[in-house]
Amino acid sequence: MDNSKEETLDPDNWEDSRALAHRMVDEAVDHLDQVRERPVWRPMPDSVRAKFQSALPEDPTPLEQVYNEYRETVGAYPMGNIHPRFWGWYMGSSNFTGALSDFLAAVEGSNLGGGNTGAAQVEQQVVDWLKEIAGFPKNASGTLTSGGSMANLVAHTVIRNLAAGYDVRKEGIAALKAPLRFYASDQVHSCHQKALETLGLGSKALVEVASDNSQRMRLDALEAAIKEDRASGLQPACVIGTAGTTNTGAIDDLTGIADLCEREGIWFHVDGCIGGVLRLARDHAHLVAGIERAGSVAIDPHKWLHTPFEAGAILIKDPDAHFATFEMHGPYLQLQERGMIAGKFLADYGLELSRGFRALKIWMAFKEQGAAKFGRLIAQDIALARYMAEQIEAHPLLELIAPVDLNIVCFRHLASDEDAAKALNTEIMLRIQERGLAVPSDTTVQGKHGLRCAFNNHRTQIEDIDEFLRDVMQIAEEILLEQSE
Repeated sequence: MDNSKEETLDPDNWEDSRALAHRMVDEAVDHLDQVRERPVWRPMPDSVRAKFQSALPEDPTPLEQVYNEYRETVGAYPMGNIHPRFWGWYMGSSNFTGALSDFLAAVEGSNLGGGNTGAAQVEQQVVDWLKEIAGFPKNASGTLTSGGSMANLVAHTVIRNLAAGYDVRKEGIAALKAPLRFYASDQVHSCHQKALETLGLGSKALVEVASDNSQRMRLDALEAAIKEDRASGLQPACVIGTAGTTNTGAIDDLTGIADLCEREGIWFHVDGCIGGVLRLARDHAHLVAGIERAGSVAIDPHKWLHTPFEAGAILIKDPDAHFATFEMHGPYLQLQERGMIAGKFLADYGLELSRGFRALKIWMAFKEQGAAKFGRLIAQDIALARYMAEQIEAHPLLELIAPVDLNIVCFRHLASDEDAAKALNTEIMLRIQERGLAVPSDTTVQGKHGLRCAFNNHRTQIEDIDEFLRDVMQIAEEILLEQSE
């Protein structure tokens, strides 16, 4: 080597870095403590957006200056989902312990592909806890993923390979004797179609079965679809039951689907990304009766367990099929009986070899709060949704556009016709978002367009709902007045 200084990414002065880190933590705590004092969301000015067009930096910048730029250009314009009035789409509001866990996981630095480490033990324990929550046997398999989309993809890969009846990994899907079919309600999440497309089965492999007026899959229509496909030479492979649809929170008749799958000899998979942990709330556990009979269940801890993104999970009752679907080792990853690489290799249960230590934030939160606390938070969200529904039903200018069975409320302000209702409610939503008052989303249910509030935020209170509905009415009056001028 020459006489030039050897490089490292460590700071020149650890004490200066310690002081800046303490400042970051202090300001992060303030950010959470003062969350109600800020707009839920605000648009980013063009002047700030332009700062993200700068070229790749060649020379160093002091970390404190980089952090200040983050605060001004990134931290000042967040999505807002930690705010108690963020109810758009469906995402948990995170928790401070989870944020600290992510910091510890990054410092600890383990790759959860595998290895004889404490981190690997934590992940396996978290998977065991999720099996306990879902009512799965302890010998079932499972793995953590980035989220529900990847969890469902892992499950469908296992199901495809089993249904094929030959070595799909070697021969590919071209050797299928008959096209496979996966059945789900017409309310199913779009990730299932994307998964089947990715697996080479095509979007036609997903048969969307009609739902009833409560947005639950009709079992008679499901049975008829399976019978028709078999008569046409197709191979029914799986029925996907949804434990909480993204659109309205509807829960399919999981027990009825389980019975049908047993009769027909078809794999039963549950998309439980919303309701997969509902059994923690004892008064509402009956809503997902039958989930324990599924062959696989997808769960999203970053929803109703309020884990910081990303955190998904898939549980599979057939551990051998799960392992056979993904196990692979190059000459650089030979398993040993002893040493650092000994033990279960976690990458053998999914698509990712490099895997972050996402289990720690789930593990620490359960240890700190206890499972019963999360059950009470689930019940609290359901109670808030039902409270909002009662207020809407009592108001002469508002209407529900879907039943409120879980924690999602779909409603709208009345208008003269459907086109007017869509225009009015869309504008209400946009003005509420742009003024930072709240973040609802919008949706269409059985031809009716309206607003949608998903209660999945441990900071939400009844007062937030009351003020939101007042804002809806005030802005609607404002819009209608503008239209009359």
